[in-house]
Amino acid sequence: MNRRKVYGWELSLFHRIGKKIAYNHQPDPLINSFFKSDISILDLESKKTELLVSHKSADALQAWSPDSKEILYTTSLDDTLSNYYKNAKVMIMNISDKKSRQIAAKLDEDLGAGFSWRPTGIFVSAWNKTRRPLYHINPTNGDYKELAGLPEMVFNVDVSLSGKQLIFSGRNGNQLTELYRTTFPVTQVTKITDMTSQIDNWKTAQSEVISWKSRDGAVIEGVLHKPQDYDPKKKYPLLVMIHGGPTGIDSPTPLPGGVYPVLQWLDKGCLVLRPNYRGSAGYGEAFRSLNVQNLGVGDAWDVLSGVEYLDSKGMIDKSKMGCMGWSQGGYISAFLTTTSDVFKAISVGAGISDWMTYYVNTDIHPFTRQYLKATPWSDEEIYKKTSPMTYINQAKTPTLIQHGEFDQRVPIPNAYQLLQGLRDKGVPAELVVYKGFGHGINKPKERLAANWHNLKWFNKYIWNEEIELPITESKTETKK
Repeated sequence: MNRRKVYGWELSLFHRIGKKIAYNHQPDPLINSFFKSDISILDLESKKTELLVSHKSADALQAWSPDSKEILYTTSLDDTLSNYYKNAKVMIMNISDKKSRQIAAKLDEDLGAGFSWRPTGIFVSAWNKTRRPLYHINPTNGDYKELAGLPEMVFNVDVSLSGKQLIFSGRNGNQLTELYRTTFPVTQVTKITDMTSQIDNWKTAQSEVISWKSRDGAVIEGVLHKPQDYDPKKKYPLLVMIHGGPTGIDSPTPLPGGVYPVLQWLDKGCLVLRPNYRGSAGYGEAFRSLNVQNLGVGDAWDVLSGVEYLDSKGMIDKSKMGCMGWSQGGYISAFLTTTSDVFKAISVGAGISDWMTYYVNTDIHPFTRQYLKATPWSDEEIYKKTSPMTYINQAKTPTLIQHGEFDQRVPIPNAYQLLQGLRDKGVPAELVVYKGFGHGINKPKERLAANWHNLKWFNKYIWNEEIELPITESKTETKK
């Protein structure tokens, strides 16, 4: 049950006996006030409210215990300086004495949400490198284990009240997401849907997880896609596609792309690398912390070292390489366009061009303060070090910029700033503004348009092909 009251938003969970409601609440509905959220309980008979959990940082209710004597919650305790990239703690509180204990403390990943607590235990899925296992946690001793025999990636899980029947969505790397059912303990897994049959006759992406060492020795993984007729004796053009976040993650999939026509490029004959650069989910808290005060710089190391790794294997034609990404991936692409000349074309989607510009305009100011450990006024140098615009005089790479008109997360002044800087330096650059959109392009027609804009840009600079766009631009504005 979701409800908005005068003091903020609530996520409410009914007591199983129906006499109490536990709920999250925050001072107001503003996005940054999530980090001030607390947990309270309402007794429906007495109409009295009692504050249960209150720390300086976010407390998030997850579940009641089956006997309704305890609650499960996640918390950053009093950490207001690093909760963007550190693991939240998973806690159980006894309602009667208000004492809490931590569980699954050694599970090194931010579990976030999606918990189910049943008589058989607690269930939750979380990324583990490019896999997403389903974990079972013993609420008594806090131990956890990965449930074997399930698909490589498990997402939404619904557990029966007995805790013995599970329904979940999941997939292996070469599949679309399907619905499954199984038992606990896991004996047999039954696939309910057959969504993947829809693409049986498609030329889908073949996925391979590779790893390499970055400049500072950090081990980086990535997903490499090859053409279906891949010939190990040939060298191929390379396109690097960088995910957002930074706590996003790339995993094997038959249909990568989003706003990038990856399948069409693979069919033309190229390799596509999707790196899980430092800061990505799935690799633990220490890895997510590696880009603190090192945004852009360390990320660029990870991307360029991946390129060097493929080159050392004799796989790529370094004269035909491109790079693209959205949000944080757009920022890394912008950083690469001003600090590197190895790519022949770059696409910057909703990316940061200058951290000061971003800081004073974004809707999530704490993000910048936590990753850079400063404001522009307390440490100007860290903002310069990590901003693409600092290095604009070095820029040479033809750059396509894509941005939503009403983006509040990465406001559009970032796009105008990068465009003007590139043009002043005589670098080929084009900006496409998607009218009426925010941080993502989430309608089919305009999403198709974004794909076509990228296809045209990279085909021109990588394959020397001119393409006429078979689309109208009623929802887009191109600045030329």
